Amino acid sequence: MRNIVIFGGSSHPALAEQIASRLNVNLGCAKLSKFSNKETNVEIHESVREKDVYIIQSGCGHVNDNLMELLIMISACKIASAARVTAVIPCFPYARQPDAPYKKNGAPLSRIPRNAFIGYTFDTPGCLDSTPTTPSNEVKDPFGAAFARFEEQGSDMSSSRMSTGYKHWIARSGTLIANIITCAGADHIMTMDLHDPQFQGFFDIPVDNLYGQPLMIKYIKENIPNYQRAVIVSPDAGGAKRATAIADKLRMDFALIHKERRSQNQPNKTDMMLVGEVKDKICILIDDIADTSCTITRAAKILGENGAKKIYAIITHGIMSGDAIQRIAASVIDQVIVSDSVPQDEHLLHCTKLKVFDVAPIFAEAIRRIHNGESVSALFDIMDLI
Repeated sequence: MRNIVIFGGSSHPALAEQIASRLNVNLGCAKLSKFSNKETNVEIHESVREKDVYIIQSGCGHVNDNLMELLIMISACKIASAARVTAVIPCFPYARQPDAPYKKNGAPLSRIPRNAFIGYTFDTPGCLDSTPTTPSNEVKDPFGAAFARFEEQGSDMSSSRMSTGYKHWIARSGTLIANIITCAGADHIMTMDLHDPQFQGFFDIPVDNLYGQPLMIKYIKENIPNYQRAVIVSPDAGGAKRATAIADKLRMDFALIHKERRSQNQPNKTDMMLVGEVKDKICILIDDIADTSCTITRAAKILGENGAKKIYAIITHGIMSGDAIQRIAASVIDQVIVSDSVPQDEHLLHCTKLKVFDVAPIFAEAIRRIHNGESVSALFDIMDLI
């Protein structure tokens, strides 16, 4: 391939090497280091003028340092007159943070948290009956009575009553990350299995969100005996669409772990309920990301209690932070299969249940197609390429 340069960041150099090897090109020469005060230093040691540059950096490990390194590399290549700079980010950072506040059960907040105003000293006309200003040395909850009436009525408070109250705001990190990558000079983004596909809408540049489904389907066909009799399971309602797509392509049964609030006295407490039949069957949990692994281990426990014969979990991004590996080792899951979008060498040393499938082929093919001006959408269905 001519007029193409591929650089690998420090987050996942092994993946960058694999992708470059499949494209029969050498990795670009760049020096990545830290100054004594921990600032990131990037030196590009080869010409990128009028070339198609691809920078491979996954959002894992020291996420903020790796993100800053990616931004500096993009800017350096753009300033050096690169024709096009594509950021290849297999596991996209900050893609899971919502742009609206949510409860633990996933429902959006319809009212202000009860403790949001503790210690505030201001009048609240229009929300409650007129009351004097709270003295600065006195701690009161001026909205306590309002929330009590709210809970008795069992409905949302009207907008007119809440018009002068406090609104729960959070930082919109998705928009910020999109803006800084674009401002750094990126012309194109390539990633895989965004936690929220709508995240692409934050960008003003093209975003190719590759699917891990073909790789998962390939692994199931080649490594799980009698997979036709198994059941594809989504560990939560949010991943149902992803799991059903795989179940439909393989013509397999589907089940869902559903969170339900059954207690009127404890509305915030949720019970996990299985929708579907898994008794004496092989179950394959499908998810896009495993961070603390709480979701898949709890789902596996429900499947075990309902008579599942064997439990697999296939996950695109195996971040495995905190005590995730220990949690998986102690769970009823028989095997966890993750991609190498995140480095897994250390995880493999500590967990015999862990297996890894390779994402380098699909990224290499996507880069080849983009560089040659071919369609990338064909990758979503073509299986013989991998």
